[in-house]
Amino acid sequence: MNASRLRLGLLVLLAALSSPAFAGECAPVVRDGWVRMPPMAMPMMAGFGRIENPCAKPVTVVGVSSAAFGDVSLHETRVVDGVSRMRALPELRIGAGESAVLKPGGMHLMLMQPGATLKPGSKVAVEFALKDGGKLLGEFVVRSATK
Repeated sequence: MNASRLRLGLLVLLAALSSPAFAGECAPVVRDGWVRMPPMAMPMMAGFGRIENPCAKPVTVVGVSSAAFGDVSLHETRVVDGVSRMRALPELRIGAGESAVLKPGGMHLMLMQPGATLKPGSKVAVEFALKDGGKLLGEFVVRSATK
């Protein structure tokens, strides 16, 4: 084994050993993340999925970002007086042992100004900033608008 492969292997091992899962710490997780591709070229998309908090303490998402988009934010759609209204969510609290579901017609990610053309099957990394200073990384798969 050459020296550069050995160094890479050691770096991977160190990263694994320092992860919350290995250290016995609890961490929230993003599951089933997907981005709805619009039927025509548009400067915005929406993201959905589930954020699970298996921990004994609540977690609070206070920001969202992605290198694939110029701006990312959490939004919520609600029907008020018979009219569907969307508003930004400054933070999202997820209780101990609970999940937050991001779905069409409810809470979702607004993904603005894509940096590149995305195609069905493309994967997008989204980073959630937590109130305690931690970060949560999620992978979102692009789906066509017809799915």
